[in-house]
Amino acid sequence: MSRLAAAVSIGLAGLVGLAGLVGLAKPAFAHFQEIIPSADVLPDGGTVTVDLVFTHPVEGQPVMEMKKPVAVGVLSGGKKTDLTASISEKPVSGKRAWTFSYDLPEPGAAIFYVEPQPYWEPAENKYIVHYAKVLVDSYASGEGWDELVGLPVEIRPLTRPTGLWTGNLFSGVVLKDGKPLPFAEIEVEFINDGRVTPPNDAFITQVLKADASGTFSYAIPLSGWWGFAALTEADKPMKSPDGKDVPVEAGGLIWVKATDMAAKK
Repeated sequence: MSRLAAAVSIGLAGLVGLAGLVGLAKPAFAHFQEIIPSADVLPDGGTVTVDLVFTHPVEGQPVMEMKKPVAVGVLSGGKKTDLTASISEKPVSGKRAWTFSYDLPEPGAAIFYVEPQPYWEPAENKYIVHYAKVLVDSYASGEGWDELVGLPVEIRPLTRPTGLWTGNLFSGVVLKDGKPLPFAEIEVEFINDGRVTPPNDAFITQVLKADASGTFSYAIPLSGWWGFAALTEADKPMKSPDGKDVPVEAGGLIWVKATDMAAKK
């Protein structure tokens, strides 16, 4: 091989290696367990439909395969009701997702929640379990909105999570095993209906940290559904498909809806 050919070969190998590093450096966008009701407030009570999808909300894709959840339920009036048997498959983009309906004939908050099966993410070499919840206020009662489900990781709202205007400051406390989690990381995304094109990848997932007491706040800039995912590592690892111990990302999610304030003309 001539010196020129060798130099070209080495140069090409370097470019390939660099490309590989760039590929590895590509950010892993946030997974969010969606639990989205047909309304956050039912002024006259009635029936609400709730959809469960595991996806990247801002990008709207990919939709990840969601196995049947370990548990789906509702907390209302201090009482939990298991709804797991009532959910049905509702595929999204060819992947399994779930839905159910629930009647709310009485005033008060209904906090719907889901414990999904662990999701294996090979790109991050870890399992993901996102305990997600959302509140629906029947008859716009304004009651019971800060009740806790008792999930392993959970956000306790300090701002009522229903009847929010766009621009409101939403605040909460991150709890792990019922105790505040100092400096927890919170990822924030909204369900993008095509109104927004992020300027670059840095705008897709907003990231903030709770303070020493586990408290955080975020000003909601756009109407629609917003998810707050408090992330931590589970106390125990799990076995990967190849039998190795791997970490488990345990997330506590809460979904809130913001509505634009329309002034009278």
